[in-house]
Amino acid sequence: MVFLRLRHRHRPAPIVLWLAALAVVAATQLPFWYLGRRASEGGWAAWQETLTGPTGELLINSAKLSAAVSLACLAVALPAAWLTLRTDLPFRHAWSVALALPLAIPSYVMGLTVVAALGPKGTLQGWLEPLGVDRLPEIYGFWGAALTLTAVSFPYLFLVLRAALRTLDPSEEEASQSLGRGPWRTFAAVTVPALVPALAAGVLLVALYVLSDFGGVATLKYGTFTRAIYMQYSSSFDRTGAAILGVVLGALALVILSAELFARSRYEARSRARRMSPARPIALGRWTWPATAFLVVVVFISLVLPVGVLLYWLSRGMQAGTDFPDVSGPLRNSAGMAAAGALITVILALPIAVLAARFGGPLARGIEQLAFATHALPGLVVALALVFFGIGYATEFYQTRTMLLFAYVILFLPNALGALRAPLLRQSHHLEEAAAGLGRRPLAVLATVTLPLRAARRAGRLRPCLPDDHERAARHALAQPSRLPHAARRRLGK
Repeated sequence: MVFLRLRHRHRPAPIVLWLAALAVVAATQLPFWYLGRRASEGGWAAWQETLTGPTGELLINSAKLSAAVSLACLAVALPAAWLTLRTDLPFRHAWSVALALPLAIPSYVMGLTVVAALGPKGTLQGWLEPLGVDRLPEIYGFWGAALTLTAVSFPYLFLVLRAALRTLDPSEEEASQSLGRGPWRTFAAVTVPALVPALAAGVLLVALYVLSDFGGVATLKYGTFTRAIYMQYSSSFDRTGAAILGVVLGALALVILSAELFARSRYEARSRARRMSPARPIALGRWTWPATAFLVVVVFISLVLPVGVLLYWLSRGMQAGTDFPDVSGPLRNSAGMAAAGALITVILALPIAVLAARFGGPLARGIEQLAFATHALPGLVVALALVFFGIGYATEFYQTRTMLLFAYVILFLPNALGALRAPLLRQSHHLEEAAAGLGRRPLAVLATVTLPLRAARRAGRLRPCLPDDHERAARHALAQPSRLPHAARRRLGK
């Protein structure tokens, strides 16, 4: 059974996979090329003038906000993912949907909600007036921006962790509990260390999103690189200074990417699944109500509150007799572009995810990190880069849906990559090795084994599969050599 012991890292990745991944990453680096070209137009004098300004303060503010929001999202998303997937919490599937919905709420809407609800003369202050509270502290600044961005960005980490938990081998958790550890100690000592690669990928997504956000920090009046870049672009005809700030923002993103790669590489080798068996739900018992209360607070702040404020403003407008425009066309366009953008982005992220999770190596890791780097770029920079590219080099695509879909790919490729890579890393590779040993080509293995296994596990239709199953299947195949592929018969000398 030598061919069953082949490891993916000893087999070269298909050249088609390398070409597809390199082409996707090269195309998504267009905004960095635009920033480099713009930043070099003014020479060293422009760099000196820009860097001697408030760049240091912007750097500290951006790094501090990114770290605070990442930690807050980790504190929310990790227990939420575990509660909705590994416990007997009532209405787990409904909670999972509700916790993912804040992704659809723009950060500026959440910022307006925070100001309207918690700001001076806001809703909360009105409720407290009978108790003698005349004015609440200012919500603008760091804490308001941190609350706003935490409420809209924790689903990034939540979805990545749920995908990793689905493919996590539960045998170590079961062994820990059989040795007398309770569910909470098992969660802290066994589950969390096994989730480090997924945690690193999810925290990376959150940190880069915070660096790229404009709506939340602008509404809460907190100075970051993105806000400064927007002010430079909107208030000056010379956009060299804004491009230089964008280059510095990209350098900060590279620092975060390096830290994520270091954290992941230390735990990745021991995080691969050895067995694919469903985990038994953990009984919460007396912790059911505290866990439910935790999720209620999270959903109320991140979903119910902003939707309620929007509905309140809508009812006020209707009472005032405001004429509302027909939104059927924009709604149809938004739904269609969202579906097309999601499908295209996932397809383009797949070769990068497979290279990183199944083959590895320095080049694959470099491609993956470059794909993640675009998540730190503000949407404004991406839009200007594509406008520049469309006017100068691709006039037939300028102001078309194709160009808009390209922008979606640049902005959301890291999201799709993070969601695909963690489950592939956790998914057992024994069946893929068996298929390769029996003569299947790498692309055929990907299409007929890897992706169907991923879809079956996602749908919950994958039965327990132990290493003995692979040996039994191999013995059955060897007993009927005439039914083996020609490449396998030649390898076995049949």
